[in-house]
Amino acid sequence: MAEVKNTLYGQSVIADEDFTADQLNYLIDFAIRLKAQKVKGIFPPYLAHKNIAGIFMKPSTRTRSAFEIAAADCGAHFVYLDAQGSHISTSESIIDTAKVLGALYDGIEFRGYKQRDVEDLAKYSGVPVWNGLTDTNHPTQMLADFMTVKENFGHIKGINLAYLGDGSDNVANSLLIGGAILGVNVRIVSPKGYQPKAHSVKLANRFAKKSGSKIMITDNVKRGVKDANVIYTDVWLSMGVPESEITKRIHTMLPYQVNEKVMLETGHASDGQLIFMHCLPSYHNMQTINAQKIYEKYHLEPFEVTDSVFNNARYARQFQEAGNRMHSIKAMMIATLNPKKF
Repeated sequence: MAEVKNTLYGQSVIADEDFTADQLNYLIDFAIRLKAQKVKGIFPPYLAHKNIAGIFMKPSTRTRSAFEIAAADCGAHFVYLDAQGSHISTSESIIDTAKVLGALYDGIEFRGYKQRDVEDLAKYSGVPVWNGLTDTNHPTQMLADFMTVKENFGHIKGINLAYLGDGSDNVANSLLIGGAILGVNVRIVSPKGYQPKAHSVKLANRFAKKSGSKIMITDNVKRGVKDANVIYTDVWLSMGVPESEITKRIHTMLPYQVNEKVMLETGHASDGQLIFMHCLPSYHNMQTINAQKIYEKYHLEPFEVTDSVFNNARYARQFQEAGNRMHSIKAMMIATLNPKKF
């Protein structure tokens, strides 16, 4: 029997639109199998003797942990690099960095700001590069998200996913594009001025024509969440939001807060066909320094989701989702660095 070709081998993961539906479904199914292997204590050396660099221009909990553990599980060695402990961006350009790291490592992860930086790393390094987050894309989050959807519903195609909040951010963009590729009915429910860019909507609609996905961009919460199976949100005040915009943002976003009323308006609050997801970290109570500072200065609670939803075992899947970052990243690294199809 002829060996099935791994179409992801040697490929970089730069933007959500770089995937085909078959590739995404393969990675998600492979990640689920890898998760089952880990539960059983099985750790095949898929990436033995591989060296991986992780560039972190932004701080990270889940992305860094996921890459480091995934690499270790597969027999690879992971090296953490940031702006303070390296020459990246300050005294060495991204292009020069790409050429240096490409000569030393088998793969490079990048978590930073400009999409152009991760594109240049892929272009000039000569090795697979993985986008761990930029201002416009978050493909490794998207993989974990749809892995979590499949684990909860048994399928992805035809699921209704409503994202509430800032629809112009990287997570919303990745859900929109990735969901359209996979046949998910994606609703971006956001106030005017915070909706996805026209280019992203056009791209999503192009993919939707092939997959059968139905795309909705709306500022009407009731319309957007009706029949939703997944309610998803992200922080309103992500890294880099100017202090001058904080009050305006919170007031603008408050009608898009995920609360019990929103969950009830889906029509699935009591039939087991509804979950809540969040890429984390989250403002859902006053137990973080940043939330306390915002309240003390502006007398506003920056809660994109209420504590009652965030900690409701019936809906809440955000910690399952966070754990799946590691399994899906592991699948992605193996598929792009190992020529075999597992």
